[in-house]
Amino acid sequence: MTDETANDWDSAAYDGSHSFVYEYGSDVIGLLDPDPGERVLDLGCGTGHLTARIADAGADVVGLDRSAEMIETARAAHPGIQFVRADARKFDLATLGADEPFDAVFSNAALHWIDEQDAVLDGVTDVLRSGGRFVAELGGSGNVDAIVTAVRAELDARGYDPPSEPWYFPTVGEHASTLEAHRFEVRYARLFDRPTELDDGADGMAAWLGMFGDRLLGSVPEAERDAVVAAVEDRLRDELYDDGTWTADYRRLRFVAVRTE
Repeated sequence: MTDETANDWDSAAYDGSHSFVYEYGSDVIGLLDPDPGERVLDLGCGTGHLTARIADAGADVVGLDRSAEMIETARAAHPGIQFVRADARKFDLATLGADEPFDAVFSNAALHWIDEQDAVLDGVTDVLRSGGRFVAELGGSGNVDAIVTAVRAELDARGYDPPSEPWYFPTVGEHASTLEAHRFEVRYARLFDRPTELDDGADGMAAWLGMFGDRLLGSVPEAERDAVVAAVEDRLRDELYDDGTWTADYRRLRFVAVRTE
């Protein structure tokens, strides 16, 4: 998973200017289609909005996230739901306080923050019953490529070290192969463009980089961040800014996989 210091999550900003993250996840809940009484794990639950929607469908749901601030916010907002602070690379039924395996694991906009997908899938396999489903959306191949390219070009022009790659953005084939190696049968997978308008008007790109781009800008001294971000905006303006609104060049990968053993 990304380094603990790489993204010090601000739950208020996440729920405010960046609420599109969980709002788009409503479609993924439709793909999950939880039944009343099903046991569901929300992996990387953030502030718990989608966890609560799964609970509203009648499922018995548990939310898991590594961020202490996210879990604190989720517990305060949804006191009737169990939220567990744990690492998605290191969890099992005991971590979740569960005696029985889950019927489904759900994840939205979390998996692409984790480098060690094999470790994640070890945990998912451990807590999911045979025949249970893993339903998720994550960033796919080419996600925010224009933004990353602009940051790389600006850092290179200023003589800063190139950014580390902070995300896992697979192709359908890459991720399907990883799932299959962990005894999953992929029933559905789709990679698609989803240009996403950012809130905060003219400040939208700067806010996005402030929330999600810590590792992209990791080599830039704090005193220089504003100048670098402004220069990145200039590089992106013709492509991603129109009529007072920034649009991030999102590409998403959705999948449904069933544990076969």
